[in-house]
Amino acid sequence: MTGLPEDVTPLLLAIDHVGIAVPDLDEAISFHRDVLGLVVLHEETNAEQGVREAMLGAPGAPDGSAQLQLLAPTGPESTIAKFLDRSGPGLQQLAYRVADVEEVSSVLRERGLRLLYDAPRRGTGGSRINFVHPKDTGGVLVELVEPPATGGQHGASTGEAGALTPERVPRE
Repeated sequence: MTGLPEDVTPLLLAIDHVGIAVPDLDEAISFHRDVLGLVVLHEETNAEQGVREAMLGAPGAPDGSAQLQLLAPTGPESTIAKFLDRSGPGLQQLAYRVADVEEVSSVLRERGLRLLYDAPRRGTGGSRINFVHPKDTGGVLVELVEPPATGGQHGASTGEAGALTPERVPRE
């Protein structure tokens, strides 16, 4: 295993969650709970973003463990509805936990990456979030999540109302 170059400071603390777009949140929760044995840690609706979401985790997992975020549209104009129309159900984003989303966003911009928001937005459970453009990350929508000041993750949980989904991810 190789170390980081001397001029690179680690920006990411952990994988926070993986977001999966689903057409029906209740059905997706049932599958992940009843078949795979995950537990629902947090649910919320973000009307502004047109998203209903749930954060799930493994029973008894230690605080700070990666979670699964299920994202369902609340209407046809939501980003998740458009994602589902374009790509179908599946992986929508990979979220990394950071200590300071503004600082990490600034460093990434200095390194030539495009972020979707000029300033962080509210995510799940009061977290602060931003997204790195998928064209700059090998095709993956990367979310940066700063947990709420009260500690822990979003809603137990984090980002979006689980991750606020970007209103629109440009494809160019």
